[in-house]
Amino acid sequence: MIGVTTAIIHDKRIKRKDGTYAVKLRITFNRAQNYYPIGTSLSIDDWEKVHSEKPRGKFKEHLLYFNKIEEQSVAIIREMPVFSFALFEKKFNQKPKANQGILEVYSNYISELKQNGRISTAYSYNNAKQSVTKFLESKNRKKIAFWEITTEWLNNYEKWMLESGNSITTVGIYMRSLRTIINVGIQNGLFDKDLYPFGKRKYQIPSGRNLKKALSLADISSVVNYQTKTVSERRSRDLWVFSYLCNGANIKDIANLKFKNIEGNRISFIRAKTSNSTKQDRQAISVFILPEIQAIINEWGVDTKEPEDYIFGILSKDDTPEQEYAKIYQATKTINKYMKEIGKDLKFTLKLTTYTARHSFATVLKRSGAPTEFISESLGHKDLKTTENYLDSFEDDMKESYQKQLLNFTTKK
Repeated sequence: MIGVTTAIIHDKRIKRKDGTYAVKLRITFNRAQNYYPIGTSLSIDDWEKVHSEKPRGKFKEHLLYFNKIEEQSVAIIREMPVFSFALFEKKFNQKPKANQGILEVYSNYISELKQNGRISTAYSYNNAKQSVTKFLESKNRKKIAFWEITTEWLNNYEKWMLESGNSITTVGIYMRSLRTIINVGIQNGLFDKDLYPFGKRKYQIPSGRNLKKALSLADISSVVNYQTKTVSERRSRDLWVFSYLCNGANIKDIANLKFKNIEGNRISFIRAKTSNSTKQDRQAISVFILPEIQAIINEWGVDTKEPEDYIFGILSKDDTPEQEYAKIYQATKTINKYMKEIGKDLKFTLKLTTYTARHSFATVLKRSGAPTEFISESLGHKDLKTTENYLDSFEDDMKESYQKQLLNFTTKK
């Protein structure tokens, strides 16, 4: 539109505490000027690097972002029959679906998870969102568009996470969350699938190497026969043993068990992790009630034993999803606290947690000769690859054992 000009400027009127100045979109019309924040602030030195002849890395990212903002503002102005600052500001600041950024889609997705009662998953995605936010803050940014997520950007983000002290496992969790958000963006028409940055010859999400998390049968015997000192310690130990004997059920699954899940000489339940999946993908678990399992139910189960009563009373019927999450989190924290103390007392090098019970279940079965397919079904895994990851430490132990056989001749006379 004639008489209207746009520019991305470094507004040096107000200096921030960190020594940077806001970068803004400036619109000029009939000699009047208005300024609009675009979520970025830079130092004078960084601003000059952005506008150098060949900016690289984060400076090139800034330049591309600034150019995109200016292109969008020009497009808005061209669509206006008569220009006014008020109308431009309304159109520029509104958030049409096509202009939604990564963080906005994260927020919407987290809200959906909470509405569906998937509180634990919502917290996980919120942690991933906070990680992306901190990465942007390290670059003096407050938001990022879908088109900016490239293979190079993902590699830089991974490098930043590792340098910030995150483990490879955490990097994998956050990257898988981000990949889901990218997929949501593609489904909603926010991102061109041809620019998808994940996959072969693109960015590949790292998978952490499993450290040894399983106990031997002798160690488990020590735990089962451990002389507890308090009622809380004994209850925690017994629930850990219950987890181990019930196919490595996690504490959320145990907390959700009701007396109606007891069918004759079995306990049958759907893993909470797959309860929101389609029927064919839901992983049903069936456990024979061994005398040791029954003894734990008798000792710590609620007295009423009505079909809809939770067996261990960790949850209540009227709990909201948020309250359920808080109670399961606290129950897990308490069990882990006492199990770590028991492990120290028994002089285990391996830290005892609820996760150890699950890995020990899988590993003991494997060492007893059970096929991986059976272990996978017992754990409620959808594919063997997940089970194989659980058994990594077992495989390493066996490889070392086999390799030592190469020197068996040294012990023979």
